[in-house]
Amino acid sequence: MSSLPLSRSFFAAAVSAFVMLTGPSAQAQTTDLPDYVIAEFGTPPAIPIGALDADLQSAVNRLVRISLDQNSWDPSDTGDFTTLMASEDPRVVWILTDMLRFTWRPEFGAQLIDASTTLMGIDRLEIQHSSELIDYMMAWDMPPYPDYLDNKRAVFTNYIDGWEDIFVEGDIDWHLVQWGGVNIDARPFGRTDEPCNCIPAADDPEVSTAQEATWLSDDAIVFGITINGESRAYPRRIMEVREMVNDTLGGRDLGIPYCTLCGAMQAYFTDELPVGVERPVLRTSGLLIRSNKVMYDITSGSVFDTFLGHAVTGPLADIDLQLDQATVITTDWGTWKETHPDTTVLVESLALGRDFDFRNGRDANGPIFPVGDVDPRLPVQEDVIGVLTASGTPVAFQRSTAMVALQNGQTIAFENVHLELDAGGIRAVGDQGEDVGSHQAFWFAWSQFHPETELWAR
Repeated sequence: MSSLPLSRSFFAAAVSAFVMLTGPSAQAQTTDLPDYVIAEFGTPPAIPIGALDADLQSAVNRLVRISLDQNSWDPSDTGDFTTLMASEDPRVVWILTDMLRFTWRPEFGAQLIDASTTLMGIDRLEIQHSSELIDYMMAWDMPPYPDYLDNKRAVFTNYIDGWEDIFVEGDIDWHLVQWGGVNIDARPFGRTDEPCNCIPAADDPEVSTAQEATWLSDDAIVFGITINGESRAYPRRIMEVREMVNDTLGGRDLGIPYCTLCGAMQAYFTDELPVGVERPVLRTSGLLIRSNKVMYDITSGSVFDTFLGHAVTGPLADIDLQLDQATVITTDWGTWKETHPDTTVLVESLALGRDFDFRNGRDANGPIFPVGDVDPRLPVQEDVIGVLTASGTPVAFQRSTAMVALQNGQTIAFENVHLELDAGGIRAVGDQGEDVGSHQAFWFAWSQFHPETELWAR
């Protein structure tokens, strides 16, 4: 068993203790980071504690207003940028990168990058895009300044309709949230056949029998789910287009997000909820956090941590709603239908005539959105099977290694979790063979959303 080289929770506690001992005006030097972070990103700058001073906050507010109407900006008016750079407060770079994401005037963007690199102590020539600045801040655990969300909300809601109710206080690190380049899907339940300028979810998708699915080749990748003896295959080609499905299988309601960026297809039960809670209907918000899609419920307006299934804003966060997971098997269509001959499968028309193959195209060279530092125990996009044990311990199994071991008849177990082959893929079960809700994901995603994860060693 392995653990992270240095616990981030220990680092956070150390900084908190420093603040309590030295007061709100102290400078906390964030050097207690893992060696691999320092090696890749260098030593972070000093980070002030407490609210921005009045002049600095005023300069930030004015720049936010300018970013909303860049035509009104005179390139010779650099006073606010001078104030920012003189402040030596790198926390404001979070809002500068937010503005950069929506900036269309090159001169304004250049000033934002110049100020950001100066505040962070980074060579300007090393930065070509705002995502590179965000990688540094993520790796350095750079906090935002107080009331940052007010500024961020102003920037984001100015450009995308429908985000007004998304950007609210909650149990979410809003400074880590980025725009994924698409609009929010706000279509009501049951109306996902209507076109939208968004990543289009599918509600109660049409399915066919395996025999009718002649369009699907045996080597096509599918995500298989079995609930109460009823099996269904969700072809990756379709899920790369839809990314979110609300379905009913085996008598249970499911919300099924697929994050193309982190290689994770997950299935959450959206029924058997506390009294008075309506079924969450999950949609794509158009936002990302650590390169994982941010989903929300159109019924309550609550935002969810997609990877963890936990409500983080809105009424469902108020009741601390946690969705349970069903296992998702990643395999090929030929093996899945042979193992589950009575399976149903989503129909080809749901792909809307598209065939992206993001994994082997767009994402072939690594994450295209900021992820910061990644636990170096495995390659960034190595496939793992992730699951939580009965004690709540997250554990990841390197898929390629586990597959060979299982095929050779070896036993793989960690606490109460046991791996077994299933329809050409891998499933995790409990001591009594019960489903424990495992799924496949890229290592960077699993390890960042479960930073204390154990890693099974053969």
